[in-house]
Amino acid sequence: MVLVPTGETGLMTMDEVEEAAEYLQPDKLVGITPYRYESLSINRQPYTTAGVRFAQVAKTSPYWQVDGAWPASGNEIMIGAEIARVTGITPGTQTRISGHSKEMSPFALDMVVSGVITTGGTEESVIFIELATLEKMMGNAGQVNLVEISIEGSQAELEEMALDIEDNVAGVAPRLVKRVASSEATVLGKLRSLVFLVTAVVMGLTLICVATTMMTVVMERRKEIGLKKAIGAESSTIVGEFIAEGAVLGVAGGVIGAVSGFFFAQLISMNVFSRSVAFDHLAVPAALVAAVAVTVVACLIPVKKAADVEPAIVLRGE
Repeated sequence: MVLVPTGETGLMTMDEVEEAAEYLQPDKLVGITPYRYESLSINRQPYTTAGVRFAQVAKTSPYWQVDGAWPASGNEIMIGAEIARVTGITPGTQTRISGHSKEMSPFALDMVVSGVITTGGTEESVIFIELATLEKMMGNAGQVNLVEISIEGSQAELEEMALDIEDNVAGVAPRLVKRVASSEATVLGKLRSLVFLVTAVVMGLTLICVATTMMTVVMERRKEIGLKKAIGAESSTIVGEFIAEGAVLGVAGGVIGAVSGFFFAQLISMNVFSRSVAFDHLAVPAALVAAVAVTVVACLIPVKKAADVEPAIVLRGE
């Protein structure tokens, strides 16, 4: 959700923003970031400059790829990848930011570029600076152009919160970013289909590998199987031994796969989306059942070969 001003000035006060935030559900709020836009210069070249709160931007825009680090102090800034390409500025470089305050008083400050942002969007042509620092530069405070809000909730919940803000807060208009949500849902759907396809291919390859391995085991143990049958073991007993062995290996593989899969999913989610993955208790039994099923199916052909072993032939000469 984004909050935009309804007045002709294109600005809203932080008091209005705080009042609107009271209608958000705290347990579902991920982050809330105000944006104030000004025009400042680097090396006398003007660029759009956004005053933000970096601690909140990291929550509302986890998709930003940062070369360097997030600012840790008020004298650090971040620049878009396009500005870095044009100016040749790299993370850790000190540069001078200049402009004019609201009273038209010139100012120039030396700032350190802590990081370069890559998003594939308009952010790559923007300078980002801590909101409090920008307010000191411009000589006035408490006004912003836009507020970006990240909320974990259903469409119905978002619409209810937006309606409450619209009805109770003057000067602020909530807007739901439906197109972004819709496109994200489409991408996630395609990724899910791709994951299912890859899983099916991997399971097929696993079945072939297990069948080949078990066939090798059967061939190596033909004399052992022949001896057991010669002293009275039934074919069903031989079959049961190999099936049980395959099932045990399937359970072990399923447990290892479930644990390692959750670990790597958590690692990827934190690095890419800055979000943790909830542990699905149904995933472990499902993984075990799938692993055992693949193993048992893969053992069918080798087990049939084991049951067909003729003791007289394999024990000849022993």
